[in-house]
Amino acid sequence: MTGPGGPLEPLPDRRTAGERLAARLEHYRDQDPVVVALPRGGVPVAFEIARRLHAPLDVLIVRKVGAPGNPEYGLGAVVEGGTRFLDEPRVRAAGLTVRDLGPTIARELVEVDRRAREYRGGRPPIEVKGRTVILVDDGVATGGTVLAALRSLRGREPRAIVVALGVAPPDTVDMLRPAVDDLVVLLVPSVFFAVGEWYHRFSQVSDEEVQQLLLRSPPSASP
Repeated sequence: MTGPGGPLEPLPDRRTAGERLAARLEHYRDQDPVVVALPRGGVPVAFEIARRLHAPLDVLIVRKVGAPGNPEYGLGAVVEGGTRFLDEPRVRAAGLTVRDLGPTIARELVEVDRRAREYRGGRPPIEVKGRTVILVDDGVATGGTVLAALRSLRGREPRAIVVALGVAPPDTVDMLRPAVDDLVVLLVPSVFFAVGEWYHRFSQVSDEEVQQLLLRSPPSASP
């Protein structure tokens, strides 16, 4: 397995990814950061960053919008609060219109709201206005969900947005870099098929684990 700089060793697990990212994000500790994870896989990674930086941890729920009849074929994403991101050229290439996706978008928004309530236990999202947001995931492939999350976060007026990822392919890194104030990625493999291949241990993260990690994270603080 190789990257632009030579051979790459997969990460042991999500916890280790969080510890290594935290070491590279240490200089943000004094900037009153809020760590925001993309569930579910991003939460164990983000928990370690929040713990190291003594920062509050929150989640941002993003759901893929798949093609009707082929949900694995991603055409965009929706974010809690109603933000949506559609890849219109991809939608057209699938022979569809935005109107065709209306029922799928509505269904995913209902699921987004349900998960947001469940994960936070009814607590409101942490205020990010005027603060540095560190958006975290265990890894990304195309980056569509991250772009949707960034669009939503920008509307909440943070001071800066940093994206921290365990792994991403080079073209996705190049696409994301101009969209954020800082981008930290542990592994950028030249050959990339799936996030899971770059972790030795990549078990499913349960809803219960997400809830417990959010409860164990440092409390929110006012800016």
